[in-house]
Amino acid sequence: MTKYELNVKQLKILKTELTRFMMSYKFALQELNTKIDILKQEFQYIHDYNPIEHVSSRVKSPESIVNKIQRRGNDFTLESIRENVRDIAGIRITCSFESDIYALSEQLMQQHDITVVETKDYIKNPKPNGYRSLHLILSIPIFMSDRVQDVYVEVQIRTIAMDFWASLEHKIYYKYNKNVPEHLLKELKDAAESAALLDQKMEKIQHEMSAWKDRQTDEDERYELIIDNETFSLPNESILVNLMPPSSLRD
Repeated sequence: MTKYELNVKQLKILKTELTRFMMSYKFALQELNTKIDILKQEFQYIHDYNPIEHVSSRVKSPESIVNKIQRRGNDFTLESIRENVRDIAGIRITCSFESDIYALSEQLMQQHDITVVETKDYIKNPKPNGYRSLHLILSIPIFMSDRVQDVYVEVQIRTIAMDFWASLEHKIYYKYNKNVPEHLLKELKDAAESAALLDQKMEKIQHEMSAWKDRQTDEDERYELIIDNETFSLPNESILVNLMPPSSLRD
């Protein structure tokens, strides 16, 4: 075997491993996005309320990964990158209200095949600049043809107001090449506090509206089941009683 043939063989092996490495993060995002979509639909059908406003996901580019490794001084091996760069796969979830953030995160963290690696609560403990969001590092098993790979995914969950503030703050920092004037930093922090107050006020209104809606529920709607915009009539009460779980009948 010539030197050239050996190099070609090594290159093929390297390309296969790099492809498998990057694809594992894509698969992890698909797995987690499916879980989020199931929770979203369950909330909608069971609770007649959808707390998730928007979901976006991304996988860091190889160039971005390399830059981060260089800044941190980590080893240039796939295992080192996999362990030390835990935000290669990222999902951002925008919720309606602050309480939705904790309800949704609890639902995700309770799933048996998800391991919670790290939690950073920047809502209860905002960053000095006013940034608010809940950050989770989750580990998800990906089943491939010849192995099971645990993959890290960073999940950021925030309200609409928090997301609006974070997006504008990011743009301002880049406009000033990260050297933002002191008076603008103060304005940004004040805006973050205003956004937090808005979240609290809107959630209070939502609770009052929900209570009012519960009181106004039409009698006929109690005997209807709506799935995928199709309405089904429930059977009479004598049959429904037989379908009830024993625990609910005791209550």
